[in-house]
Amino acid sequence: MNSEQQSVRQHILATGRSIIMGKGYSGVGLNEILSAAGVPKGSFYHYFKSKELFGKAMLEDYVDAYLAGLEAMLAADGNPGLARLMRYWDSWLVLADDACAGSKCLVVKLSGEVADLSEAMREVLLQGTNRIVQRLADCIAEGLADGSVRSGVAAPQTALALYEMWLGAALLTKLRREPSALQNAMLVTRAMLEAPR
Repeated sequence: MNSEQQSVRQHILATGRSIIMGKGYSGVGLNEILSAAGVPKGSFYHYFKSKELFGKAMLEDYVDAYLAGLEAMLAADGNPGLARLMRYWDSWLVLADDACAGSKCLVVKLSGEVADLSEAMREVLLQGTNRIVQRLADCIAEGLADGSVRSGVAAPQTALALYEMWLGAALLTKLRREPSALQNAMLVTRAMLEAPR
């Protein structure tokens, strides 16, 4: 694929993601995406063989971008592991300031919907969340090593429990349309991770 074709493909993915963030995967047809992107329907199949493969590519693109952002937040930058972890969780609270907090995350938005519709899309989300949890576990381990995370914490299990809790809190934030679930997740996260002073 040449650079112009790659640019059009990325434009279709970005346009589709924007619409799907609001309406969900099943609630959006190809015509709506292509019309918004200004791309003729016939050319869609040059880039994606089906809507499912479009969805898979969209999720792969999203997961890659999410993981790059996560790495930037958690990268060793002279701050202790706990400070870097809290920077990540703080970013979830920033979303809570928005009325559609949970819909900004495709994992929150689409996991329940696509898990039963598409094995390919489910697998992308599963692998992506596994990579997120692994990176969180690595940062927890770094916090244990530098003394900023409470001793005795099991990094892999704690990372998984925290991520599961925050995903659940994001779903509740969508239902309640207020941020108390994410605020409570922050309190529990600090209690689980902070080393006694």
